[in-house]
Amino acid sequence: MDDTQGRGRLLTPGEVASLFRVDPKTVTRWAAAGRISSIRTPGGHRRFRESEVRALLEGGRTVAGEIPAQPQPVRTTAAL
Repeated sequence: MDDTQGRGRLLTPGEVASLFRVDPKTVTRWAAAGRISSIRTPGGHRRFRESEVRALLEGGRTVAGEIPAQPQPVRTTAAL
């Protein structure tokens, strides 16, 4: 499906979900929370700009726009 304004392909929530490996409902929640922008079709369905989704995937950032947290080292205590 192409955007009629010439700004690139539009993806369904299911397509975005498969790219991020999450449930489509999660993508809908991200859009409702403003973490990713969406476009509404005349029928009320959400669509997402492929260019924005690809930028999020390639940028190494989470959908919230934050750099993922670094894993904390595991601390162990050795018995003497």
